[in-house]
Amino acid sequence: MNIAITGKQIDIGTSLRSYVEEHIEATVKKYFDNPLDANISFSKVGNLIRADISAHPISGVSIQGSAETGDAYASFDAANDRIAKQLLRYKKRLTNHKFDSETVNFAVIEPEKEDADASLPSDEAAPMVIAEMQSELPLCTVSGAVMRMDLADVPALMFRNVAHGGLNMVYRRSDGNIGWVDPQV
Repeated sequence: MNIAITGKQIDIGTSLRSYVEEHIEATVKKYFDNPLDANISFSKVGNLIRADISAHPISGVSIQGSAETGDAYASFDAANDRIAKQLLRYKKRLTNHKFDSETVNFAVIEPEKEDADASLPSDEAAPMVIAEMQSELPLCTVSGAVMRMDLADVPALMFRNVAHGGLNMVYRRSDGNIGWVDPQV
């Protein structure tokens, strides 16, 4: 398992590094025999230390967790516990589904000047659309998409629905419930 540990405005000592490597590997290997990789990042947030963990136990699945406390070890432990709970909750569903995906390429789209609304100030007229990375569209059920959205700790997820092969999206609503968009073409 490849483990990358970084610190932003924090010096990661050898004892913290070995503690993190030992515990994250034990957590992920408890549920998956050959995990791919994990990225752990520590950063200062005011007077707190934030630990962000992103792990890839199998191909096509990303699990994320984070926590903020006054101590780097406690922050890591809390984020690692979140990862462990997610793996425990979803392991059976992750291993019983074969994930097919389609690659989606993103680009930066700058608005055309003549399309801007003349009534708005120039800085608010046409915002730039920015996408930061390449992503994969999983082929899964709605419940599988909700599971993947929870694991990745993202507010929305677009996917191909197994039932009809069309594009769908699930998202977390402001009231905490899950919304599902299934457009009719």
